[in-house]
Amino acid sequence: MDLIPWRKRGRELSLASFRDEMNKLFENFFSSGLNIEPVFGAGWSPALDISETDDAVTVKAELPGVDAKDVDLSLSGDVLTIKGEKKEEKEEKDRSYYRVERSYGSFSRTLRIPATVEPDKIEATFDKGVLSITMPKKEEQKGKKIEITGKEKAE
Repeated sequence: MDLIPWRKRGRELSLASFRDEMNKLFENFFSSGLNIEPVFGAGWSPALDISETDDAVTVKAELPGVDAKDVDLSLSGDVLTIKGEKKEEKEEKDRSYYRVERSYGSFSRTLRIPATVEPDKIEATFDKGVLSITMPKKEEQKGKKIEITGKEKAE
């Protein structure tokens, strides 16, 4: 007997996508208290990439269809909050819809920053629907390479 892949809304549900959904569930549960609304589809939630280098922490959020003026950023301690609203386009009365998949409404993502950053030096840019937030680390959080000196033992 052959295995038939389970399809969810026309997409193949893979183990990787299941793992990603579980990661989102735990990330939202532990990083923003009990705010698990975005995971269960009560609204929409932008996808985030969070990366860290020796000098900075960078967050990128996909915000297609959102204007930069409709996004608010705040940093409180080590918690970054991205809030905003994706406004619905004007509906045409003479158009019949067979399927509506695009999401509209307000969103909020809260995440804990993995290092202490300089709040006054944070830069945020918005280009082609992607919000990029660069947060320079405080000097004491930056890694320091230590050189090893001495002579090699001659044999």
